[in-house]
Amino acid sequence: MTTTDATPALHVPARDIPVPAHLSHVAQSVLAMAPMEQRQLPDLDDRDGWRTTIAARDEAVLSMIAEQASRVEADVAEIDLDGVIVYVITPQGTPDDDRRVFLEIHGGGFITGGGACCRAMGINAIARAGVRMWAVDFRMPPDHPYPLPLDDCVAAYRALLQDHEPDEIIVGGSSSGGNLAAATILRARDEGLALPAAAVLLTPEADLTESGDTFRTNAGVDTMLRGGTPQRLLYAGDHDLASPGLSPLIGDFTKRFPPTLLASGTRDLYLSNTVRM
Repeated sequence: MTTTDATPALHVPARDIPVPAHLSHVAQSVLAMAPMEQRQLPDLDDRDGWRTTIAARDEAVLSMIAEQASRVEADVAEIDLDGVIVYVITPQGTPDDDRRVFLEIHGGGFITGGGACCRAMGINAIARAGVRMWAVDFRMPPDHPYPLPLDDCVAAYRALLQDHEPDEIIVGGSSSGGNLAAATILRARDEGLALPAAAVLLTPEADLTESGDTFRTNAGVDTMLRGGTPQRLLYAGDHDLASPGLSPLIGDFTKRFPPTLLASGTRDLYLSNTVRM
């Protein structure tokens, strides 16, 4: 055993980690590739630099998902909630009396996934859920840090409750969207709103202090994420990362919370977030 800053640590020797043979060829190729290069990010106070980075990332994501979205048979409408757009995406053929709705909170590291990406991701999510989607195009940094993105998600949930019973609603998201989905439910509960029927939190970045052990044990093993989520500091601004609004994992779950599906993977950097939730 060795110690660093008085914290016990276990030295692990370098090793090769085989790709599981039972996976599809596509999954094997992803796990076998070299970890993605961590590109230099702008300084936290370089707003123009962040806008350029975000625009480039959104363009790259949209180029990958737009074609798939174009093949999905769905009707898309827009609702304006005091300047925040919600894409209401309904699978074609949905019966008029089907009241089920999924409040989709997109991922993207708290900074990307807005606009056309939000719309396309909401359409593609239809294939997983098979029900009407409300995809929230919430505001994001660098111009709109916490708590404004969370405010927008809560406002969308409150608007849903005006026309739906809570047992008709599921709230969900992945990665940073999983963070916002959980935080939305905690905020709604604390404000006295009725809770949704269920939550879906897929590999949620639910602890912005990034204190879980897989931020280290899966570092380099997760080929998609490297170095955690540094842009979380842009999202948090001057707020304490350990506050429940930013790190819902730290919230009070001894009170009411809906049945929740949590999913992650063994090589996911955020695995410990999911396990601890």
